[in-house]
Amino acid sequence: MLRRVGAVPGVRLACQLRPLGPVSVAPLLDAALPPRDLLRFRSSQTLGAERGVAVLFADLRDFTRLTEHRLPFDVVYLLNRYFRAMGEAVEAAGGHVDKFIGDGVMALFGAEDARRDTNRPAEDLHAACRQALDAARRMSLALEALNRSGVAAELGEPLRLGIGLHAGPAILGEMGHGRASGATAIGDTVNTASRLEAACKALGCELVVSEAVLAAAGAGELGEAHELAVRGRSAPLRVRAVARAAVQTGLAGLGGRPTAGVQQRVTPAE
Repeated sequence: MLRRVGAVPGVRLACQLRPLGPVSVAPLLDAALPPRDLLRFRSSQTLGAERGVAVLFADLRDFTRLTEHRLPFDVVYLLNRYFRAMGEAVEAAGGHVDKFIGDGVMALFGAEDARRDTNRPAEDLHAACRQALDAARRMSLALEALNRSGVAAELGEPLRLGIGLHAGPAILGEMGHGRASGATAIGDTVNTASRLEAACKALGCELVVSEAVLAAAGAGELGEAHELAVRGRSAPLRVRAVARAAVQTGLAGLGGRPTAGVQQRVTPAE
């Protein structure tokens, strides 16, 4: 029966239990759910599990200002070109786009491996972090190509991107309701990656990456060192600010020698 329903390791039928004392029962699913909906809960991906992943957030700078006087059709057309370029860059690096939010992108790396291997340790982030860094480089290159294709001339200035990268444990599972549900990740790691993307504007750079990502990827030192006071975290987070991800990460193929940046001591940022 467990094999037929595709139960994940650790799941047992109630008839297999032999309680030796008082037992508390907590319903996990609504008893009124139809069988079709119950099929959504057949894997660890949908039930929820904590795994180590790398998370990328990217957002266009001043996009609302650049497009406020343009026709809706033009805005949608431009956004779809941008989303396609960013999505292809993420996929080419080995990650997958979790969602598009306004003119922003959230991507996950290592999540698919974590779902396939439920015993994968949370600290095993080497490949995921290397993929995330490669994705940042590819996204930067893709945006430059998009600007050269005529977008910069049409808007009067080039599109600019801010990217935040962080890695660590996150909760993976299928969340939402109805057609709006889907597999995603939540937790402190995801929130921190979003905060790092927002810090790009204050630091005047294209990429802010936590040193945890660089250490896990074995990428060495990049850009300028900062300590950021990240909302929701008790201690400052050590990060690197990279002016242009396409140039300074130097991670093409992920086998080359990382580009070393200039180390600079900076006071904690807001």
